[in-house]
Amino acid sequence: MIIAEPKPIKEILEMTKDFHKILVVGCKGCVTVCNVGGSKEVGILASTLRIAAKRDGRDLEVGEHTLERQCDPEYVDELEDIVTPYDAVISIACGVGPQFLSERYPAKRIFPGVNTKFMGGAVEHGVWAERCAGCGTCVVHYFGGLCPIARCSKSLLNGPCGGSAGGKCEIAKDVDCVWDMIVRKLMQEGRLDDLLQFRPAKDWTTARDGGPRRMIREELVK
Repeated sequence: MIIAEPKPIKEILEMTKDFHKILVVGCKGCVTVCNVGGSKEVGILASTLRIAAKRDGRDLEVGEHTLERQCDPEYVDELEDIVTPYDAVISIACGVGPQFLSERYPAKRIFPGVNTKFMGGAVEHGVWAERCAGCGTCVVHYFGGLCPIARCSKSLLNGPCGGSAGGKCEIAKDVDCVWDMIVRKLMQEGRLDDLLQFRPAKDWTTARDGGPRRMIREELVK
């Protein structure tokens, strides 16, 4: 899933200081799962904005709404009547959300209320870790189901660097060296020799290096 974190409230207040009618819009997708942009967080941010406005002696009307998803026009359309009285919208979805809202409602100022961090999952309660870099050509089956692109600090595909020690990455003692993990996993599977197989250089055009990406499923296009 997409992992995000709340923007500092000072930053949000500064962005929206010139607006007096603000709609806070959440998303029931990834950001709800990581406790950043669901209905609960919409209420918290809206209340915080009201309290700050009252403290500063500023008139402010704050609305609240949570969409099923902000990355789907079908659900974004449901804001058509709701958004009308507001002159600004704070999206607390991932970075896709404010862009979809901005494209659908060009007359409204749209502000991001969160910072999108990475694609990953929960490793324990309240802790999320990156697992995918969205390279467009998944190769984890070569590496014991582990991704060196996302989980190696240097995204090395040809083995560990010389900086790892004791199974840890040189950038920090609490960061596991994924290549140490890969070697151990392949040894466990009896496939360590797979690393000796020649593989051509990775085609990075399927990643962000090839420009903004788009996927078309012909069988689903109406």
